[in-house]
Amino acid sequence: MVPTRRFWLLVAMGIPVAIVAGATGGLLLLIAYNVALVAIAWVTALMGPDPRRLAVVRTFDPVLSVRVPNKITVTIENTGAEPMQGLFRDEPPLDHQATQRETRLRVEPGRESVFQYSITPNTRGSDFFRGSFVRLDCPLGLVRKQAYLNTSQVVRVYPNVLALREFDLLKHKGKLDQIGIRKSRIKGLGTEFESLRDYAEGDDYRKIDWKATARRGKLVVRQFEQERNQPVILVVDVGRKMLADVNGVSKLDHVLDASLMLSHAAMVSGDLVGLLVYSDTVRRYVPPRKGRNQAGVIVDAIHDLTAEPLASSPQRAFSYLGRRWSRRALIVLFTEVEDEDDARNLTAGLRQALRRHLTLVVRVADPDLLRSAAGRVESEEDLFQKAASLQFVNERQKAGSLLDAGGFHSLETEPQDLAAALVSFYFQVKERSLL
Repeated sequence: MVPTRRFWLLVAMGIPVAIVAGATGGLLLLIAYNVALVAIAWVTALMGPDPRRLAVVRTFDPVLSVRVPNKITVTIENTGAEPMQGLFRDEPPLDHQATQRETRLRVEPGRESVFQYSITPNTRGSDFFRGSFVRLDCPLGLVRKQAYLNTSQVVRVYPNVLALREFDLLKHKGKLDQIGIRKSRIKGLGTEFESLRDYAEGDDYRKIDWKATARRGKLVVRQFEQERNQPVILVVDVGRKMLADVNGVSKLDHVLDASLMLSHAAMVSGDLVGLLVYSDTVRRYVPPRKGRNQAGVIVDAIHDLTAEPLASSPQRAFSYLGRRWSRRALIVLFTEVEDEDDARNLTAGLRQALRRHLTLVVRVADPDLLRSAAGRVESEEDLFQKAASLQFVNERQKAGSLLDAGGFHSLETEPQDLAAALVSFYFQVKERSLL
């Protein structure tokens, strides 16, 4: 039972009664007034609606996406025989930012009220909604009946799966360029045969099927489709170098968002997708497969990954992979190569993998570092900061050059462009038949 402003106003109105009682010695009058006020409030609380007659159902996506708003819908049904009105408050997980958690409630008997708001999780992993609270108005408006509703509910927070819906929508409309994904216009010939059709002006003469042309007495060309069932293996380093933050978010989180987008693009294209996670040893391995079930397996495998303060061993990871997968694949290695020594060690350790697979090394660039290296010098502190930033940027550029010279493909880009750059590279690999 929670007193309202009306109740406290009536309490304040008892002050004159107290003054009169003090002057005349009639304390019984004051006691009678207060007892009557409390009794009336108590009786109205007993007459008030029963919160247990409220049925609350909270719905949201099976998984939530980290660092983006996720819609939460709360349906409140009145299963009682009298109207209910008051305040309703939902309690999301503690570290989730909510746009609105409280709403004014009015529900007629047998009817429903729908309340929507958004939450933005700050971290991946499992958490839970802590329940709901209601304060229902009672007759005369002296008190509200407060109750806790046990609507606790487990929630799983994943990398940004909402971005996949945008990808599907734009791909269907042929507008992937709106999110920075570019598809190459260079079409390879090493693709799978699909069908024959009549020659049309502008067709590549190399696609003419001369035997079919001779049989039909007119030019016939072969139509191709991109090869499917090609393996794409995501290799994710969760060692100490992935602990660093970029724009307040760990490099690992940026990598997982981008890898999720890449794996989705590959599955939509009909390719096999696998995963290997390592630090000093292999932490998780998902063999390459295709299909929607595999998408769920990949997402489950990466949603709770955390970087560890350990020195990573890519040699051990690729040795493990080599014993379990021999077919040529596109290997996308998410790691950090900060200087020439790192690049030489990586190239030397993965020489056998380079001969067998097409390997892309992906690094996350730090926008603040790049701005510092390009910034103006206005003080002695700026000078030292710029010099240090330039040295670090130059070391990373040299490392990238060594990776390219060593047979790797190398990609370093800022977090907001990482997913688009990865998917663009993947499409180029498909369209040029590099596998």
